[in-house]
Amino acid sequence: MRHVLILGGTTEGRALAARLTPELTAEPAPAAHRITSSLAGRTAQPRLPAGEVRIGGFGGPEGLADWLRAERVDAVVDATHPFAAGISRNAALAAAATGTPLLVLRRPGFTRVDGDHWLPVPSLAAAAELLPRRGERVLLTIGRQGVAAFAHLDGVHFVSRSVDPPEPPLPPSFEVLLDRGPFTVQGEEALLRERAIDVLVTKDSGGAATAAKLTAARCLGLPVIVVQRPPVPDGVPVVPDVEGAVRWLEQRLG
Repeated sequence: MRHVLILGGTTEGRALAARLTPELTAEPAPAAHRITSSLAGRTAQPRLPAGEVRIGGFGGPEGLADWLRAERVDAVVDATHPFAAGISRNAALAAAATGTPLLVLRRPGFTRVDGDHWLPVPSLAAAAELLPRRGERVLLTIGRQGVAAFAHLDGVHFVSRSVDPPEPPLPPSFEVLLDRGPFTVQGEEALLRERAIDVLVTKDSGGAATAAKLTAARCLGLPVIVVQRPPVPDGVPVVPDVEGAVRWLEQRLG
C-alpha cells in the first residue's frame, strides 16, 4: 500500500481525500492507498477530511523531510491555500531532499470580467498603502492573519470577515464578522449596503465559495483591491482540480 500525504485545509484537499476513499465516491477510485491529510491547525474548528488526519506543523522543511522518511510517504500533494507560501516552500524543499514526488493542487484565481474595478497589488502592505486614497469604509476579506498590515491606518473603518477572530494588532476603527462561506451575491450586496462599504480588500484566493463578493462589488460599482498570489515553487507541477491530481497520482503510483 502506497502512502500519500495531502497538505490540506482547503476545499480541494478535502475533495481529494474523499476522492481517494472508495467508499465515499461514486467515481472509480485509484488503487487503495494510505491517505494522510495534514492541517496547519490555524482554524479552531476545521472541517476534517476523510482518512487519517494530523494537525500542526512539521518543524520546517527538515522536520517535514524527517516525517516523509519515517512515514514512508510515496507522494505529496500540496493542496494548501494559494497564499500559504511558507508550507508550499517547505514542501518543495522536503520533497527535493527526500526524492518524494510533489504536486501542487491549486484552484484557479478569480476571473476579472467587464465592469470590475480591480486594483491589483503585490502584497498586503501595498494594499494598505493604497487604501486611504480609495475609501473610508472597508470590507476586509483576507482571513484572520495579515490584519496587522492595516493597523496603522487612522480615518478608515474596517469590517473584517473571517472564520476565526483576527490576530492583533488591529486598526483603531475595527469590527469583526465571524462567518464561513459559501456566500451569495444577494447576501454580499446586503452586507456592502448595510455597512456602507466603499472599497473591498481581498486576496486572489479563487474558488466559488467566496466569489460572490466580487459580483456584488461589481453590481454596486465598488473598487476592489486584489492582493495577487505568491508564485508556486519553481519546478513543481501544478494542476487546477482534483481529477488532475488523481491522474497524476495514478501515473506516479499505479
